[in-house]
Amino acid sequence: MAVHAHPDDESSKGAATMAMYVAAGVEVMVVTCTGGERGDVLNPKLAHDPEVAANIHAIRAAEMEAAREILGVQQAWLGFVDSGLPSGDPLPPLPEGCFALVPTEEAARPLVKLMREFRPHVVTTYNEEGGYPHPDHIACHQVSVAAFDAAGDPGLYPECGEPWQPLKLYYDVIFTKEKTQALHDAMVAAGLESPYAEWLERWKDRDSRPVTTRVHCAEYFPVRDAALRAHATQIDPDGFFFKMPMEMQQAVWPTEDFELARSLVDTEVPEDDLFAGVRDRVCP
Repeated sequence: MAVHAHPDDESSKGAATMAMYVAAGVEVMVVTCTGGERGDVLNPKLAHDPEVAANIHAIRAAEMEAAREILGVQQAWLGFVDSGLPSGDPLPPLPEGCFALVPTEEAARPLVKLMREFRPHVVTTYNEEGGYPHPDHIACHQVSVAAFDAAGDPGLYPECGEPWQPLKLYYDVIFTKEKTQALHDAMVAAGLESPYAEWLERWKDRDSRPVTTRVHCAEYFPVRDAALRAHATQIDPDGFFFKMPMEMQQAVWPTEDFELARSLVDTEVPEDDLFAGVRDRVCP
């Protein structure tokens, strides 16, 4: 079960890993906390389209369905309203009724219900910083951790079905300094303009997240990119995500990376499988 804040997040974070596991026969569910209603239209070809502006909720739902089909996953909406990404100094207040303002205990309820129905062994989501400081990403982390802890407790949310305890919780690690440097160096060595130079400058001010688990899934990078492009309002097909040639990506960094946050099974890090320790537990 991969828990994400908005439609499109599932395709930019762990998508190749999900597609790989689906191909191996694993049931995978994407949970989308909000409808992405307040997301900016990032594709310049659609940025000023009045139909997009008038129907953004329905369009983003249709994009999510297209991406879901490409990835081969199941998908469920938690039904919360996008909080938007506030800007300015000072920051404006978040809009009334948005996801980030819903108390965690309340927002976790529908996710607990889904966990008890789908019965995942592994859950992925964002770290406590949200991956980046979007209020919905931070709320997604808080809700995911709360639901992970509550789903197996019969004393909590008794109205949400029979208890079920997931066994492992991971945080997506999309970019580290090590990965960004490797991608940058490969682009420069090939005589190509690197989109990562500015990112490397920013790494001077912060540390990388720890990586405990590297899943080799380069074969499924094209599936990931197809799912990303399905989110046409959110992804510029000529933008950052697609600057590096596919063969170079697959050769330079053939994994998607994760941070193991919780494990109720015995496992040793580093891992190369999100189900390390789980397979022995459920398939003795």
